[in-house]
Amino acid sequence: MTKNNQARSTMINALKHAVPYIKMYKKKTFVIKAGGEVFASKEATVRFLEQIAIIHNFGIRVVVIHGGGPQSSALEKALGLSTKIVEGRRVTDAQSLAVSIMVLNGQINTEILASCRDIDLDAVGISGVDCGLIKAHKRPLVQLADKEIDYGFVGDIDSVNVSVINKQLDSDLVPIISPLSADENGILLNINADTVAAAIAIELQAEKLILATGAPGVLESVKDPSTLISYIDLKQLQVMKGEGKLLDGMLPKVAAIENAITNGVNRVHIISHELPDSLLLEIFTNEGTGTLVVKDVNSLSQEEQKGES
Repeated sequence: MTKNNQARSTMINALKHAVPYIKMYKKKTFVIKAGGEVFASKEATVRFLEQIAIIHNFGIRVVVIHGGGPQSSALEKALGLSTKIVEGRRVTDAQSLAVSIMVLNGQINTEILASCRDIDLDAVGISGVDCGLIKAHKRPLVQLADKEIDYGFVGDIDSVNVSVINKQLDSDLVPIISPLSADENGILLNINADTVAAAIAIELQAEKLILATGAPGVLESVKDPSTLISYIDLKQLQVMKGEGKLLDGMLPKVAAIENAITNGVNRVHIISHELPDSLLLEIFTNEGTGTLVVKDVNSLSQEEQKGES
């Protein structure tokens, strides 16, 4: 068999394997959260969005929530400001809030939309402030160990009104959402993007919540990628948290995952954006690439457990 014939055969087999998943997920809603590191360059942004375009063109309703941590930290450093993160969550004073607004809405959201235009993906950019999408209040002081932490202009979500998102999805658009919100007095607040993604997934009754990050997934040993856990449930996650196996950056993700699954999102995936085509492999193959989180692993079929192992 020639190389061209081998390539064609591989392509046809891949399509055949993907068809059951396409049929299963058509018209369902996926919420995809991508950290700021996903959009570190134009090339990386396009590679990620090309996967979203394929998912969208298969008839799956896709909502994207983006972060901006690395870009915010870089701008704060350039401005001579300090970055303070406690248990994976950014402390946001008035100056840091201004940076977050510039980075999330002014830079990343706009750059994502420009790349969407480049690949002919119909998308619209909004934030949690738009149309009352996310209503929040300023987080009160948090007691950690022997001290109180003031997170500043960080918001805790009160409610989510997804009517504006549904209108966009019904118009065959892909919403690109930044995790800013405001309180009832119009004071802007910064919210962790994982938290926002989980809240939106719950209200949309999403089929899947997918967290694209720099890590390959949940690791048994945090410094050893070969210890990737293919599937896990909430009870096992809590055990790992109690054993100190989840580092600070993973803690907000675990909280978001627990919230999502407890409130009706059946499956949450943690994948690495660095692995080529990781979104497509996670969605359209049984083996996947990252970690699948469910309420109870006993709910997984033997075929799924075999494929995920």
